[in-house]
Amino acid sequence: MALLDTLVTTAAGALAATIGVLVGGIVAHRAQDRQWLRDKQLIAYQELISHYAKFTMTISRAHAGRQGWDYDWSEWSATLTRASLVAPAAVAAEIDNFGKAIGAFLDQVARDPARDPLHNPLSQEEFTQASRAPAQAQVQLVNAIRRSLSKDQKALPFSIGGSLAGNPDHP
Repeated sequence: MALLDTLVTTAAGALAATIGVLVGGIVAHRAQDRQWLRDKQLIAYQELISHYAKFTMTISRAHAGRQGWDYDWSEWSATLTRASLVAPAAVAAEIDNFGKAIGAFLDQVARDPARDPLHNPLSQEEFTQASRAPAQAQVQLVNAIRRSLSKDQKALPFSIGGSLAGNPDHP
């Protein structure tokens, strides 16, 4: 009987240890997957906001300086796609809204041949007005990103980067 008790106790201990190792492995794997995804999200979001700031400043300078400009729009499109691929649904929806606001902005400041920065540039006021919707969409996107990364993040009431950053008239 003592031998049977010893075998049962040993088998139960071995089974518990095996289950513990398996559960620990699953939990660790999930944590690594979450960390990998978070790292990819941060890189994609940083790249997206960086492109936005770069091209809005490039276009703004072109209009202010009555000069030509060029931008790699294929990279902007790829950046939108990469960010959407790793974003949770709420952030992906805001990325889509942001992309639409940028499209409308570009229609006003970059695609309209009548508003060529060399021959008929936008005034600073016109450019600022055209930039308002993308700046608002950027704030919504940044706040969705912040919420997705941590529930402790407070919403920002202002835009960072882009053509309206530092503008005293823009909150």
